[in-house]
Amino acid sequence: MSNSSASKPHKLKKIALEEHFMLPEFVEYFTPNKQTVSHDLYYSALKALGDFGDRRIELMDKNGIDYVVLSLSGPGVQIEFHTDVAIRLARKANDDLAAQIHKRPDRYGGFAHLPMQAPEVAADELERCMRQLNFQGALINGHTNGIYLDDPQYDVFWERACALEAPIYLHPVCPLDRPAMYDGHPEMWGPTNSWAAETSAHALRLVFSGVFDRFPGLQIILGHMGETLPIQMWRLDSRYAVANRRFEIRKTPSDYIRSNIKITTAGVCADAALRCSIDAVGLESVMFSIDHPFESTEIASKWMDSAKLTDDEREKVAHSNAERILKLL
Repeated sequence: MSNSSASKPHKLKKIALEEHFMLPEFVEYFTPNKQTVSHDLYYSALKALGDFGDRRIELMDKNGIDYVVLSLSGPGVQIEFHTDVAIRLARKANDDLAAQIHKRPDRYGGFAHLPMQAPEVAADELERCMRQLNFQGALINGHTNGIYLDDPQYDVFWERACALEAPIYLHPVCPLDRPAMYDGHPEMWGPTNSWAAETSAHALRLVFSGVFDRFPGLQIILGHMGETLPIQMWRLDSRYAVANRRFEIRKTPSDYIRSNIKITTAGVCADAALRCSIDAVGLESVMFSIDHPFESTEIASKWMDSAKLTDDEREKVAHSNAERILKLL
């Protein structure tokens, strides 16, 4: 197995797809993140999120990032209780992002921001973003005011996503309630622990409720090396076989994870975790990402160059899987 970027005569192309931005109208929605990160990171990230120009491109160039798929930093309009406001602002976010992409189409792509309070409207907006704005899919920030994506009302949305062949990035958000296990431990709330627990459970709701049976072409993307799912796949199969069940699904849980879930490295720069993900879900389903500006672009890029991968594995993870899955070719 090759573990030397020096053996590669050419620069490794890198595409990243959990890379965030912010607009002034959405800063108020961003404030719940004060609970999940330090004061310094919150304000430094907020400053970086607003930059679409020279500083962002300079950071990409300095660290060998060729192309990024941008998404509005969450939770966005999904915490808005007025559906008409959510619809209006989601459309504005997408139009503003499209304008920025138009300035640098060689460097920027986009994931749609959607008003999931209204599933059919969200489906229409996804279609507009895919067909008219040339986005690469959508990013959804977990539940919408406590309603999860396995709710039957979202079938109209999943049907459209499948018809459009639009990948849906399922991004973490805080649980609606705060379990007692986090009492007295603010360091566990957010990206350290609760986000992974919340998002892996959300993905499993899609598996166990039969969403992937109804929509077998649906493609979900999970960041952070799959939110713990790759290492749990054997146990999911074993325990599902003897679990109390409300729904019956046609395949084993691990079958759906392999066929319907893609994984990014966003926020995890660790060889062992990457090898686990590749071995669990398959090389064709793992993609590089950074999670800018909440993680270091320099650290992530250098790690991708030197991770313990074969040359073929490195090329696929760094860019070619994303090119295929997001139709960037």
